[in-house]
Amino acid sequence: MKQTRSLFRRFLKVHFLFIFFPPIVLIFFSAFFGSSIHGAKLNTLNLFYATLLLFSFIMLAFVVISWLFFLRLRKRITRLQEAMSFSANDHSIPKPITVQSDRMDEIERLGGSFNWMIQQIEDSRKREYDEELLRNRLISNLSHDLRTPLTILRGHITRLNKESISLEGQSSLTEMNHTITRVGELMDDLLSYTLLTSGKHPFEPASTDIGRLVRASVAAWYPVFEEQEIQLDVDLPTDETFYWEADPKWMTRVLDNLFQNIFRHAAEGKYANIVVDVENELIIVADRGPGMGNSSYERGAGIGLSISNVMLNKMKLKADFTSNENGTRVAIGRA
Repeated sequence: MKQTRSLFRRFLKVHFLFIFFPPIVLIFFSAFFGSSIHGAKLNTLNLFYATLLLFSFIMLAFVVISWLFFLRLRKRITRLQEAMSFSANDHSIPKPITVQSDRMDEIERLGGSFNWMIQQIEDSRKREYDEELLRNRLISNLSHDLRTPLTILRGHITRLNKESISLEGQSSLTEMNHTITRVGELMDDLLSYTLLTSGKHPFEPASTDIGRLVRASVAAWYPVFEEQEIQLDVDLPTDETFYWEADPKWMTRVLDNLFQNIFRHAAEGKYANIVVDVENELIIVADRGPGMGNSSYERGAGIGLSISNVMLNKMKLKADFTSNENGTRVAIGRA
């Protein structure tokens, strides 16, 4: 183990020597050699001047040594500060600083602790990266591996539909087919979320006409809402619009997720309100369903909303949710 030294103890020792050692020498000199110096008598005036000179020397030495001490201390602390400030401004892990092992005082021990902290952060980030890589690989493999048995199940359901079975059996097969479709969509969402969080999902931002994009999305979903007898209350101005720097495909995906949640979890409310607020540059989607606190909504909408939030954050947008037992309101705007 390296022997540690105290920086401030050395500082106090040096100052002690310069403050107390000269007076002691002067007293000793006066007591034993005060009678004469080369035959000349030391009178009171000479002793006063000698004391004044000695005092001035002590004060000057005190100031010079203190200045040198704190100058060196400032340089060493500034070195640490520069390393920390660079990492904070650059949003990166700082590089280790050089530690002089031959003088392990308080500053060098602080530098050693700083280097140890950097090493811990690097190890933690490496573990996090490896875990994220493993998780993404597992999710990707799982989503692909599950497609084969789902395809086989769908094939058997298609074959059974051609057989003569009861109405109850037909209803069960229809529900099974719907469940398989839902599982496939969830796997697609899971794979999309993995690609998004790993930065591998294509992102092509462009100046996008939001009014036109929302009208196209509503038109695509209109037959679905009509089939479920969901009343559409829309306010989509055609003579005025606004533009966002966004990926049109991502924005369409976000709207699809919101409309899908209305279809799956708020259809009982039989109402959907879709508004493009040009003045405030907002997209508003509201329903009269049971709200996001409903267990069915929480189970089914989680991954879709997570994908939407990741996409919106990437496009520097945000979604504000307001939900209660009377329905849910989502307002999409600039972050």
